[in-house]
Amino acid sequence: MQVAVIEEDLQFIAQILQEQLRAEIPSGEFFQVKCAVKNDQLMILVQHPQGVSADTDNIFAVLEEALRSLLNQHGQRVEIFLRITGVKLPYAKYSLVLQGLEAKVDQAVGEEEKIDNSSPFTTSDSLVDDQSPTNTPNEPEDQLFDPMADAPDLSFYTTIKSRRPIKPIVLGVAVTGIAVLGAAAYLLTRPCVMFECKEIQTAENLQKSWQRQIQNAKSESELIKVQQQLVEATLALKKIPGYSPRYQEAETLATNLSRKSETINKVVKAFGAASLATKKSQTPANSLEELKARQKLWRQAIAPLETISANNELYGLVQPRLGIYRAKLRTVNQQLQLEDKWLKKITAAKNVANAATKQETTAKTLSELQKVQSTWQVAINALSIIPKTSSVYSQAQQLLIEYKPKLVAARDRATQQLLAAKTYKQAIENAEQAKRYEKQNQWQAAVTYWNQALSAAKQVKEDSLYYIQAQTLIQPYSTSLKQAEAKLQVANSLQQTRADLENTCSGAIRVCNFTITDREIIVRMTPEYEQALNSNLNQGNQSTVANITSHLESLQQALDVISDNANLAVIVFDAQGSQIHGHVPGR
Repeated sequence: MQVAVIEEDLQFIAQILQEQLRAEIPSGEFFQVKCAVKNDQLMILVQHPQGVSADTDNIFAVLEEALRSLLNQHGQRVEIFLRITGVKLPYAKYSLVLQGLEAKVDQAVGEEEKIDNSSPFTTSDSLVDDQSPTNTPNEPEDQLFDPMADAPDLSFYTTIKSRRPIKPIVLGVAVTGIAVLGAAAYLLTRPCVMFECKEIQTAENLQKSWQRQIQNAKSESELIKVQQQLVEATLALKKIPGYSPRYQEAETLATNLSRKSETINKVVKAFGAASLATKKSQTPANSLEELKARQKLWRQAIAPLETISANNELYGLVQPRLGIYRAKLRTVNQQLQLEDKWLKKITAAKNVANAATKQETTAKTLSELQKVQSTWQVAINALSIIPKTSSVYSQAQQLLIEYKPKLVAARDRATQQLLAAKTYKQAIENAEQAKRYEKQNQWQAAVTYWNQALSAAKQVKEDSLYYIQAQTLIQPYSTSLKQAEAKLQVANSLQQTRADLENTCSGAIRVCNFTITDREIIVRMTPEYEQALNSNLNQGNQSTVANITSHLESLQQALDVISDNANLAVIVFDAQGSQIHGHVPGR
């Protein structure tokens, strides 16, 4: 039974030391402590996983202070070992005697012979079994160095007891008494074990004043101050040990305060997101991605606040802002809808521009060229309505710079082809009109329209779609023009011949009448003229006969000249129809 008491005391000491490390050392929750007694010397093993930072001086100081409180025994020798879990050798050792203040530290023990390998713990100890690596078949377990080796060996204590009956008893009683008294003294100094518990009192006061502080908080910084108070109070409650009679009460308070702290943290983050979104909204968005980022910020601001129920102390603070944030989000959503609309305009404009480019390569007729022009116009119209406030405005402007020259080129080409088409059509219409005038023997008008038709055909440009067609008109139009001009010349000559004949045949008594055909001029003397001649001849006057003869000769000569000028034969008949004269030009 004596050994069991000793073993329980050692476990108790180990538990106290482990709790002290967890309370005083950063990452102390990763440390494990085991105790044993060998040769009246208390041996302590502290191990931790690889990667956990360990300040050896601080660890040894904390353990020494705790041991002096637990074991107020003069002359008690203690050895403390530090090692990494799974590593055979400790990397630090600390020796002290509790009756003095001197202490000795051995750093980085790296060789097996530097450690007393006969320490009282075995590797079957739970601490070693759980954390040490498995031995290989070529490396027996008793070759592993372990300062805790053979610790729970009951025969050791039995042997000591039989050979030196007083020593184990004294040691057991002393250790037990010292451990109990020292542990009691240490435990009683922990928070909220005895006397009043200021940690709980502070937490309760904070919980009572929580609602008032929240109501008075007007800014994010004031909320953060309240949150800091909650965090500090919660941490203080967490230090209350499990054996405190007020531990459960502290746990409940800590849970409540932690929830309140989390709620404030959620609200603070929401306010921060809203503040950032507001700041970003002071300048126009330059891209769709930037608008989406603002939308995300407003959603991050709204979502946490929507979880604050009406019975929550923060409800009155967050509700007005929640309405504002929702309105801001609606505005951003509307902007995104507009941006989506403008983005679709840009996409549509690009698609239309691609279609126009393809149409340009295959356009063969005026209607196809006009379709190319109208397609470019559609693309430009879609881009031109995008406002300056849009994030895609600059993109639209760049596309307009690219598309507008193409529209101008398409319009010029269509205009040129339209002009060529009109000119070609005018040539054909003028030729048709010239033909109509020819049928009416209006050769002057015919010549005029043939000239216009030929000129129009020659004006059709080589790069136009109507050039080849126009070229086929030039030769026949030129021929028709020459023929019309010849006909005009003939018509003009006939007109002169007619005038000359009219002058020759006219007088106080009409001398003759005439008919002009394509080959000859037929002249018939009038009965009135012949009767006058006969009356004058019957008078027998010599001078009168001479005058009549001279007149007839002059008439004959005049008709011969007219015949030569008109290049038409002239045949003269008397009133009775008998030929009295004939003349052929050139004879």
